[in-house]
Amino acid sequence: MLGHNQHADRVYTLANEKSGPAASPITASWRRCLTKHGLAPEVARPPEQLTGAEFRAALGRSGHVLEEATPELEWLFGMVGKAGCCLVMTDSDGVVLDRRGVQSEDKDFRDLGLWMGALWSEASVGTNGIGTALAEGRMVTIFRDQHFLSANIGLSCTSAPVRDHKGRIVAAIDVSTARRDANEMIMPVLAQAVRDSASRIEVNLFRRAYSDARIVLVPSSPHGGSALLAVDRDDMVLGATRAARLALKLDDHMIENGMPAADLLNEHLDGDGKDLLEAERAVLRRALSRNNNNVSQTAEMLGISRATLHRKINRLGLHS
Repeated sequence: MLGHNQHADRVYTLANEKSGPAASPITASWRRCLTKHGLAPEVARPPEQLTGAEFRAALGRSGHVLEEATPELEWLFGMVGKAGCCLVMTDSDGVVLDRRGVQSEDKDFRDLGLWMGALWSEASVGTNGIGTALAEGRMVTIFRDQHFLSANIGLSCTSAPVRDHKGRIVAAIDVSTARRDANEMIMPVLAQAVRDSASRIEVNLFRRAYSDARIVLVPSSPHGGSALLAVDRDDMVLGATRAARLALKLDDHMIENGMPAADLLNEHLDGDGKDLLEAERAVLRRALSRNNNNVSQTAEMLGISRATLHRKINRLGLHS
């Protein structure tokens, strides 16, 4: 691992180049830190710390996210805690709202500033897992001297953004380790665990937002995350996760204007009137099932005569 001065020199050199290694996502982040945020890699810079009032306000804004995330955080820490890792969850600004670690490692992480109420955005501490994942909207792993600040090159971290029911980033999950025996082989394993937890939290948030809707899985989505649709009783789409939006080229405007799920999923039938017939057939099948195929009870429930129901059964081929 490079010394602090050597690391700072390397950051300046690569960030000012125009090609080769300078084209990597890491050096793009370094360049943002230098030009946009006005940071210097050689300057030891602890993360900004929120006041008590500011922290309570941040907790209040993210209360529902933390509520849905807590079981996942408990599971994830059970996986990584014994390996000397620190687990945190931040809000969309990078403020640490939940932190879990083992007592023997707490001093190292406190010294680094990875603590409750600390701000881990790129603007605060340069390139780091949390801040860079939030800035770029994607899963990020930052290994030691990929950090911007020389003071943070002993840290390795992997972070994933968490999105709400409309695909907006509302949080980030991060697993960090300061252990000297941590190597680049273990980071992909930690990254997969973090990615999976973030995805499950997103599903929890989506189901919470559409608790009265039917949730439909979009098949064969090539995009990361859970591709889900929330559909009402009339088969109209109420909402979609980011993965579903990407897979189906769906946006808020299309959802607000009304979009049948069957059309999005290519489940509609060709031919005039067939959609209506299939809808009627589905309604009658459900009604008959709920009444154990008793025609008289079903007709009464639907408010039609027994003869009318018989005609519909014959027309739609619903004989058992």
